[in-house]
Amino acid sequence: MIKYINFLSVFLLFGCNISAQIRETVQWHRYIGKSGEIVFRATVEKGWHLYDMNLPEGGPISTSFEFETVSGAELSGKVYTDAKVHSQYEEMFGMTVRWFAENPTFVQKLKITDREKFQITGRIDYMSCNDENCIPGAEEFQFTSEDLPEGAVVAPAAAIPVVAAVSENIRNNSDTVKNIAGDYWKPVIAELQTFGRDTSSANKSWLLIFILGFGGGLLALLTPCVWPIIPMTVSFFLKRSKSNRRKAVADALTYGLSIIVIYVLSGLLITAIFGAGALNDLSTNAFFNLLFFALLVLFAVSFFGAFELTLPSSWSNKMDSKAESTTGLISIFFMAFTLVLVSFSCTGPIIGTLLVEAAGAGNMAGPAVGMFGFSLALALPFALFALFPSWLQNLPKSGGWLNSVKVVLGFLELALSLKFLSVADLAYGWRILDREVFLVLWIVIFALLGLYLLGKIKLPHDSDLQYLSVPRLFLAILSLSFAVYMVPGLWGAPLKAVGAFSPPLYTQDFNLYDGEVRAKFLDYEEGMEYARKNRKPVMIDFTGYGCVNCREMEAAVWSDPRVKRIIDNHYVLISLYVDDKTRLDRVVEITENGRTRKLRTVGDKWSYLQRHKFGKNAQPFYVLLNNDGTLLAPPHSYDKNIDKYISFLQKGIEEYHAVE
Repeated sequence: MIKYINFLSVFLLFGCNISAQIRETVQWHRYIGKSGEIVFRATVEKGWHLYDMNLPEGGPISTSFEFETVSGAELSGKVYTDAKVHSQYEEMFGMTVRWFAENPTFVQKLKITDREKFQITGRIDYMSCNDENCIPGAEEFQFTSEDLPEGAVVAPAAAIPVVAAVSENIRNNSDTVKNIAGDYWKPVIAELQTFGRDTSSANKSWLLIFILGFGGGLLALLTPCVWPIIPMTVSFFLKRSKSNRRKAVADALTYGLSIIVIYVLSGLLITAIFGAGALNDLSTNAFFNLLFFALLVLFAVSFFGAFELTLPSSWSNKMDSKAESTTGLISIFFMAFTLVLVSFSCTGPIIGTLLVEAAGAGNMAGPAVGMFGFSLALALPFALFALFPSWLQNLPKSGGWLNSVKVVLGFLELALSLKFLSVADLAYGWRILDREVFLVLWIVIFALLGLYLLGKIKLPHDSDLQYLSVPRLFLAILSLSFAVYMVPGLWGAPLKAVGAFSPPLYTQDFNLYDGEVRAKFLDYEEGMEYARKNRKPVMIDFTGYGCVNCREMEAAVWSDPRVKRIIDNHYVLISLYVDDKTRLDRVVEITENGRTRKLRTVGDKWSYLQRHKFGKNAQPFYVLLNNDGTLLAPPHSYDKNIDKYISFLQKGIEEYHAVE
């Protein structure tokens, strides 16, 4: 708002000069060249300067070209210029702006299809300023067949937009991309290998997945579906070995290992069926996230007591009878399978959420590690109860407290479901769940959870709360405090604790926070061309709307003033969303690993770029590039160590100036 007020004040201060006399400080000369391009040449009055194209909102008017009528021709690419650009911070606009240091020439490539019907009309919008005044201007233009020079030809193939270039140059070329925006798409996988394999981030990512899985397993132990199985487990193992202690130990260990094997094999099976890359795509797939949102809401409503969700009793009864009728290891395995089936209605949402997050690791190990952590936490208590049946007597009896756990899980699942809805909302650009809407819903959910824990809200099957237990009191304090913590986020506070789940800050309409790092470009070729012309290194941010680790890095690392200053001042930041569902102008056919694939969306294109050029498919993935698309430093992935990230950025700057 301040920027707009400053901008308006400029025109109020100097409006008398403009209204008293219409002054034209920029003269436009335009013609069509023989190679099939429209040339716009600007002659700027001495002491004035013309602003660059694609300036940020809130600043001066960018030089822009609007083509209103195009007949008998096709536009190839966008208007571009090779003119030298000057960049400087201007107090008037409160931002760094760019203007041309000399008289610029702009070019729009054409593909002429019909000379007789050729007609192009449009308008140029621009602004010129000197040390005192700023004058906006507009210039209309029109071209007809009479303006076409003799022998005018179709634009060269290199000038065709990159989408068409990809379609023409990738077709039937195995794992290669040729002549696409210069060498920007040239693979650098070999160079990445010379830097050495960065295992620290991978190990940290796997450790995080294991911890999430283990935590999910502990949470599953508290669900109403799992708790009743404990007495059944103890009874089963008491019947098998009442006197043989060694056999009891072996059976208990076998039981625990069977639970782990079932869950880990299921994770590996899912990965084998879909593939590691497909799982990563699945984790950011809008339809899948919508489906998961609906399932979590359904489970939440069930946990609130509206209805019961259970698997067919015949399934669990059949598995239980198998466990009773068979002997040896097979019976123990069937008993473990019974546990998995009976508890699925409660553990399903936890497992599904875990697999979605584990799929982001982009390899076979992610889901297996996550399921191992989950099954380990779930198996340990059951193995111990099988080993020490007498412990059952010390367990609290199921009752009202177990229903309270169920309701609390319902609130948590309802809150978590919004994260999956947000992924689909961002991918398709619906803008129905912007950041402030998301935060309002979370504030209400956790406030209601706090009131429930205090006994102020009653739900079906709730027993009368005779007294407020200490655990409920502390959980209520925690939930209400968390709700209050999120309130400043409605005005743009970063909220690092929920940054991984909430929509990005740029989706918020009212935002008083100015510490956000925003990408200059969302298109690879456009960003690379801009960086080349302005002689600045490039930082590629492979990200996704559904990438939790990406949001964590942005909230925990990019928000650091030192990191923000380096990125804003020394790099051209290009963010490429691999789950962007915007349709490409035309379908692109590629051959990858001997298989023909079609790229239909912008996200497909950027995902293929990451695999083809860098040999990676997991996000976040940060790469520093020279202006020719070569590497400047080893890549960086998920690691919230700010000092390491700063070293990564500084290394790129040093290498860029060393080879410039």
